[in-house]
Amino acid sequence: MTNIVWLVSLSTLLLFTSCKGPVATKDYDSWATYAGSKDGIRYSSNIQINPDNVSRLQVAWTYSTNDKDTAGRSQNQCNPVMVDGILYGLSPRLKLFALDATTGKQHWLFDPASEDTAAGNDPAALMKVSRGVVYWQSEDGNDKRIFYNAGNRAYAINAADGKPVRSFGKGGYIDLSAHLDRETEGDSYVSGNTPGIIYKDLLIVGIRVAESADAAPGHIRAFDVHTGERRWIFHTIPHPGEVGYDTWPDKDAWKKLGGANSWAGMSLDEERGIVYVPTGSVGSDFYGGIRKGANLFANSLIALDAATGKYLWHYQVVHHDLWDRDLAANPNLVTLHKDGRKIDAVAQITKHGYIFLFDRTNGKPVFPIEEKAVPQEALSGETPWPTQPIPVLPEPFARQQFSEEDLTDLSPDAHQEMLEKFRKVKHSAMFTPPSKEGSWIFPGFDGGGEWGGAAVDPETQILYVNSTELPWALTMIDVPKEGNNSAATGRNTYNKYCISCHGPELKGNGTSYPSLVNIGRKYQGDQIRKIMEGGRNMMPSFKQIPEEERKALIDFLLHTESAAKEPGAQVAANTSGKNSILDEVPYTMTGYIRFLDKDGYPGIKPPWGTLNAVNLNTGKLLWKVPLGEFETLKKRGIPPTGTQVYGGPVVTKGGLIFVASTQDEKIRAFDKKTGRQLWEAQLPAAGYATPAVYSLQGRQYVVIACGGGKIGSKSGDTYVAFALPG
Repeated sequence: MTNIVWLVSLSTLLLFTSCKGPVATKDYDSWATYAGSKDGIRYSSNIQINPDNVSRLQVAWTYSTNDKDTAGRSQNQCNPVMVDGILYGLSPRLKLFALDATTGKQHWLFDPASEDTAAGNDPAALMKVSRGVVYWQSEDGNDKRIFYNAGNRAYAINAADGKPVRSFGKGGYIDLSAHLDRETEGDSYVSGNTPGIIYKDLLIVGIRVAESADAAPGHIRAFDVHTGERRWIFHTIPHPGEVGYDTWPDKDAWKKLGGANSWAGMSLDEERGIVYVPTGSVGSDFYGGIRKGANLFANSLIALDAATGKYLWHYQVVHHDLWDRDLAANPNLVTLHKDGRKIDAVAQITKHGYIFLFDRTNGKPVFPIEEKAVPQEALSGETPWPTQPIPVLPEPFARQQFSEEDLTDLSPDAHQEMLEKFRKVKHSAMFTPPSKEGSWIFPGFDGGGEWGGAAVDPETQILYVNSTELPWALTMIDVPKEGNNSAATGRNTYNKYCISCHGPELKGNGTSYPSLVNIGRKYQGDQIRKIMEGGRNMMPSFKQIPEEERKALIDFLLHTESAAKEPGAQVAANTSGKNSILDEVPYTMTGYIRFLDKDGYPGIKPPWGTLNAVNLNTGKLLWKVPLGEFETLKKRGIPPTGTQVYGGPVVTKGGLIFVASTQDEKIRAFDKKTGRQLWEAQLPAAGYATPAVYSLQGRQYVVIACGGGKIGSKSGDTYVAFALPG
């Protein structure tokens, strides 16, 4: 099989030849779209707040939905939108609200639990993440709608009164798990965690799916904004006769494999009618023996005709992904100035700290990208791809190597502790295939760059991105087999679906992957069943588990010790009688393990979280500064270290970068030219989200969702708006 990295049809080239460059003046004054604008650059043209007066910012209003989880398990990563003086956003339990954008006064509130009776019976079923909403209005302005995702439903809500538009889909919503062109549609986990994008009368959407081998397909679809009817679909695992199908050695891959989904958001060149779609890996995440080849169109940036879904071009950023290197943020559309000419380009940040930069009309790299040989020693049955693409420029915004010399020096004891942990894992080179000896994933599974995305100043073509610099350990084991009695069925089911997150001993790893030991002290069997079926936060739904296996798993979780020893009746491990692709996966990981010391600090030398500026015209990294700090270390006289970060930055024409994202529960403003911090404010909970910046009635506002709930942070349900004194 040849290693195809980009393809362009003759008709596509003719189309681009006839296209003119962007002619419309974009609106960067309001914040009408997720990421600020359809080009996804997180930019505001407002200038009222500037480096000279930003220190005077104060709280203008706050708004709370009062539906946070008091146990710290809920989150809110919403980037709200502002249209015609109304701010639309989401609560931790996915309630949709409309506020006066100058005062925070609520106009209306829509609760999806009132429509979804299954979720209504269990409020935790809607304790998931949905990062924003989509606003649409008809040409005459008489029909205004908000589209947003709650679980597997995409709702159409009347923007005037907050009521479902009953003529849309199934009485106000479409089921995202249906119409995926697969016989098993509806059986697997499907959810919408990032808003789609509007092109004319189309709502173009991606989905989140499971990351296991039995994942649903992650195809890209467009729905009619009036009726909810599917208008087009692009198969990210190509069907027979489609572009890329012949690159798959297994010609039936499209029938049984899933993933290659776009969960991070898209960007749109509205003048050309091109939507740019980043995708994740094909399931399962860390073993690819069941999915030979490069795995198109996984881990790719894809350009599609927004009106038809027709393929235009693509570039695969990671071949045959074995490291969960999803493209985790929407791309940025920008016009560059290089070698005396303008280039309409698209920039894609990655988890491993690179920026891939392409001519958006044909997919050709703006700077050279080299295919470099990578380690090949792998688990039995695995066939790693021999090379991986590495950009020569732009320069990476995250560190690329991790060795003993990089271990923490906070104290001699911390260094020794982490040295012992480091030496238990054999491999540290990037793109080392997963193994039983273990390897370091650095930057970690959560980046590098993540779903918070990057901001780009269209006047200077400088990209701003925050980055986490924390290693994670990846170690594989044989999938345990426990025999075939009733108790063993529960353990086998756990090993099949749960072990990769919660570990062989059920101890979990941090708040994102909680311990299941003694879970019966917190939940009864019917409560565990509802969580399995509906999912919660990071955990997807597992409604595809056959009933017999689900019952055995619940019994195992509630009576771990006795269940492990119970003789029981002899039953088959797969009691459903159905063959599962999971049975073809011989290995699993031991869990998502962050490299943290006993006090919770990263075991690598700082900085642990950074804010970075990269000139896209030259590809050069301009500056890097720590983002966030720990008060306990500050008291010890240690300079700011940065923290793990979730959520993105906003850059303004007024000369500032606004970013929250940090574990210390603060929002900050930086000088965009120098990276010098100019202002900070304490938040009621960590702002693991991207701010919205807009101007109304002569006053500029910066609004951040304070949801917390990640990496040990307390949960919150408040939006805070900042402005200069009125």
